[in-house]
Amino acid sequence: MKKVKLSFNAPVTLSLVIVCFIATLLDVCSGGRITQQLFMTYHTSLLSPMTYVRFFTHIFGHSGWSHFIGNASYLLLLGPMLEEKHGSAQIAEIIAVTALITGLFNYVFFWHTGLCGASGVVFAFIIMASFTGFKEGEIPVTFILVTVIFIGQQVYEGLFLQDDVSNISHIIGGLVGSIIGYNLNRRKNPDNNMQQDIV
Repeated sequence: MKKVKLSFNAPVTLSLVIVCFIATLLDVCSGGRITQQLFMTYHTSLLSPMTYVRFFTHIFGHSGWSHFIGNASYLLLLGPMLEEKHGSAQIAEIIAVTALITGLFNYVFFWHTGLCGASGVVFAFIIMASFTGFKEGEIPVTFILVTVIFIGQQVYEGLFLQDDVSNISHIIGGLVGSIIGYNLNRRKNPDNNMQQDIV
């Protein structure tokens, strides 16, 4: 009888969720002070090194356990599939790019708003997952439906609902995921390359 062992099957995704868990735990224990110092991006002096650090680390912070659990569920559902398909290094790069773009956008356009959470990464993953089975010259119906449902919902909520959710970071994450997902699948489809070489 073979021994059953645990497999760290998606190291980048699992590491992200673990760091988010630790950051949320520290947030609860410190009454939100650590999140404000390390895991939230907002408009501060460009002379402060922490301003640039928080452009990336804000994705680890969450406003509470329900916020963390919601994002962690999507990350654990979609991350391993994407990491297996594209590789850990590529997924780490996507996470970093999404964090930087959402952080910069919030810094430039929303001076009085703090941003934390991995929702932008989640939306990038959702849109990327919809590109499964992509072929050159085709637009997957799943991509259209996911874009309409998820991004459309964020636009609606951003316009008509007043809450503490950063809908713009969700939209930006979705845009990042659509651009990267399209380019990755286009490059990795050998049939596409063959057609391009023949034509």
